[in-house]
Amino acid sequence: MPYAPDSTDRASRTVTVLWMVTTLTVFLLMITFGITMRLAQGQAVNLNPGTFYALMTMHGLGMVGSLFSAGLAIIWFISVGYTKLSVGLMRFALALFIIGAAGLLAATVIGRFGPGWYLLYPLPFVNPTWPQWSIGLAIISLMLMGVSWLVIQLDILRGLAARFGASKLLGWQYMSRTPPAEELPAPVLVVVVCAIAGVIGTLIGAATFAIYLFKWFAPAAAFDPLLLKNSMLMFGHIIANLAMYCGIGAVYAYLPTYTKRSWHLNRITMLAWNATLIFILGAYFHHLYQDFAQPEGLQYAGQILSYMSAIPATAVTVFGVGSQVYGAGLRWTFTPLAFFLGILGWVIGGIAAVVDSTIAVNRVFHNTLWVPAHFHTYFLVGFVFLMLGFLHRLVASTSQRLSSASLWAMVVGGYGFVLMFYLGGLYGVPRRYSTYGNLTFGGLDKIGAHLALGGATFASVFLLGALGFTISLMRRSAGKPAAG
Repeated sequence: MPYAPDSTDRASRTVTVLWMVTTLTVFLLMITFGITMRLAQGQAVNLNPGTFYALMTMHGLGMVGSLFSAGLAIIWFISVGYTKLSVGLMRFALALFIIGAAGLLAATVIGRFGPGWYLLYPLPFVNPTWPQWSIGLAIISLMLMGVSWLVIQLDILRGLAARFGASKLLGWQYMSRTPPAEELPAPVLVVVVCAIAGVIGTLIGAATFAIYLFKWFAPAAAFDPLLLKNSMLMFGHIIANLAMYCGIGAVYAYLPTYTKRSWHLNRITMLAWNATLIFILGAYFHHLYQDFAQPEGLQYAGQILSYMSAIPATAVTVFGVGSQVYGAGLRWTFTPLAFFLGILGWVIGGIAAVVDSTIAVNRVFHNTLWVPAHFHTYFLVGFVFLMLGFLHRLVASTSQRLSSASLWAMVVGGYGFVLMFYLGGLYGVPRRYSTYGNLTFGGLDKIGAHLALGGATFASVFLLGALGFTISLMRRSAGKPAAG
């Protein structure tokens, strides 16, 4: 029988729905912030630089934080299908996330905390235009969200270790020529890789923010900016990429319930995901190509690891999806279609990321809109579609027509939106600029403004589609699991 790790526990399903609805709400709010920024860059609305960078800070941190949280909720629910996890801890983690998100919103929107989503040291503390309380509130809020993530990931690893054995969670038993006595479900391997890498990334982020908090309490303290840049970008890179991998876990777990085919784990798949676990921890070096102070070997390692991290999991997943779908007579309802489109967005965004991680290309593209183009691709038309497919299945939406129409609106809006970013990168339009009015050379002021307005228009189409999907969720069979 195909794997279908659905929990029959109503409490587990309810808390997962609460997590997904909370993160979806934050996601929709962050879209409005993004549209506002693109309208400002297109000179359609007026935003002073302080407001623009505060919105940019909240948009980046809120978007990555909410989508990663949604990813953790997905792998938590998958895990509950195999073992007993603590619903109480999940509720506690949700409360911490909500408090952290509210605090971050207050620090940025009210306090105008605006050093950018990357928070590179010592930028938040040097001659700030924002009040001191907003710095502390932002740091504490992010730490609360980190504790929330850590609680979920550790509970997942504890529960799965109790069920399958800690030594078997990474599938190393498949290296033997003798088939294992008990098969490790393929979704469990993906979940474990995400949880282990997530714990490492979260701890790195916690250590970094602890230093930031100490700096806030003791302004005279000084730390190594290059070290903190490395730790911050390693944390951010791991968290952003793991959101996508958590969504891939949903495909491994639930696509077989539509194709009626098992997705068995084998040695190749095991090796691919174990390699991904290693490569993802060091691929962040491609963010540091512009740092002349970095040891030169790390620059080359960044390109090698970036290339290697993009291949194993993608190859086995794409091949696996093809094997699942081909000749299965699959009925393309919302969830399998959203899964397929999400995989497509992941591949396209991954290719663009590999292009940017090439040192010779990065020298040209690093400070252009090509960078937000690639990560918006695998988030907006990659992970988000996987998330919505999972959520649609979870709440058993009965409005298939509305949700399907909304999905295609999001496809048109999402790809149109990222296309404006890619074109901006090709033309050399810089990223992180609040306005292009002063870029008179090469006509970049007009090019940047036109592309920004185009991006805002397409993003609005995506937002309408997302709102339509949200409405479709309200027309559901209460408490009834979706049928495969």
